[in-house]
Formats: sequence, C-alpha cells, structure tokens
Amino acid sequence: MKKKMSLAQKINVLRASVMGANDGIISVAGIVIGVAAATKDPFSILISGLAGSLAGTISMAAGEYISVSTQSDSQKMALVNETQRLEEDYQREFDFVKQKFIDQDIDPQLAHQATQELMEQDAVGTVVQERYGFNPHEYTSAYAAALASFISFPLGSILPIAAVTLSPDHWRIWLTMVAVTIALVITGYTAAVLGESNRPKSVLRNVASGLLTMLVTFIIGQLIAR
Repeated sequence: MKKKMSLAQKINVLRASVMGANDGIISVAGIVIGVAAATKDPFSILISGLAGSLAGTISMAAGEYISVSTQSDSQKMALVNETQRLEEDYQREFDFVKQKFIDQDIDPQLAHQATQELMEQDAVGTVVQERYGFNPHEYTSAYAAALASFISFPLGSILPIAAVTLSPDHWRIWLTMVAVTIALVITGYTAAVLGESNRPKSVLRNVASGLLTMLVTFIIGQLIAR
C-alpha cells in the first residue's frame, strides 16, 4: 500500500516549488541580463532565455529526483539495519531509546514506561526515529518533488524573459532588474514563511544573491560587447 505524504512533507514539496521558481528567476535573469548587456538583438536575448529555462528545468527536476531518491534509499537501509539490530540485541536498542528520553530530562521511571509502550507498538519505527531522526511512516515522493521543480522553474523564468524582451531598448536591463528584485522579495518571503525562518534575512539574502548574479553577468556582457 502506498504511503501518503504528511502535512509537513507537503509543505516541503511546496517549499521546493517556491525555491524552484526562485532559481528559475535568478538563473534566467542572469542569462538574459548578460546577453542583453552584450547585444541589443531581441531574438538573441529571447533564445538565450528560453534555452536557459529549458536546461534549468531539466537539471532542477533531475536533481530533485536524484536527491529525494537517494534520501529514500538511505532511509530504507536504516530500516533494514535497525531491524537486524533488534533481532540481535533487543535490550540494547531498548536501552538506547530509554537513554535518549532520559537525556531530555525525563524521569527515568517515566522514560522506561514510555519506551516500553512505544517499543510494543512499533519497535523499529521508535528506534529509527530516535537514532536517525526521521519518521519511517512518512513518505516523500521523488516524483512529486521532481514534478514540483519541473513546473516551478520555468514558471519563475517567465518573468525575466518577459521583462527583458518586452521592455524598451534603453530601459531593458534596468526594468528587468527591478522586476526580478520584486519577484525575489516575494519568493524569499514565501520561503521564509514556509520554512519558519527569519523573514527579513531571507528576503535580504535572496535579493542580494539575485542582484549579484545579474551584476556579474552584466559586467561580463559589457566586456564582451566591447
């Protein structure tokens, strides 16, 4: 029977979607800004943006799939190893879990009772969660993570492509930078909310990385144009 993703894992997929869009914005913005700094040909700028979007989409989706699949394989191996440990020395694993509870300032008697009840319900799951730090009953789909990146990256890349191709020649680069900066503020803030991290710092880091990327590619494009 296929396991369902928990709410936390669904939020992780959503966060991956936001960051995928963010990467699409920054990566493609860097490409089109660099090309726009080197040439005023709108066709060349458009093609470079589309090519970057396509390559980035495939790379992000494949990378997400490989990353989640590798994590899943490691978790499965942990389950196998822990099952074997329990068969070889149940008491050792019992004492390990009990000690983990005691280390959290839980009364030894209460820790023993809690360990006994948890181990009776699910010995493997209990020890795995305490030893490796993950819930073996939760499920994150590598396909869902890959699909999220496959969709979000090109969606994010649409903004810099549209901005750089639709803006007037003399304002093309600056309007694109402004549009990208606003988008990075939104994605940085959203990622911070989903990740429960410091929102101003997240936005600042996100905008700074995007501006640095565009500045570097702009300088390179200007050098090539000369």
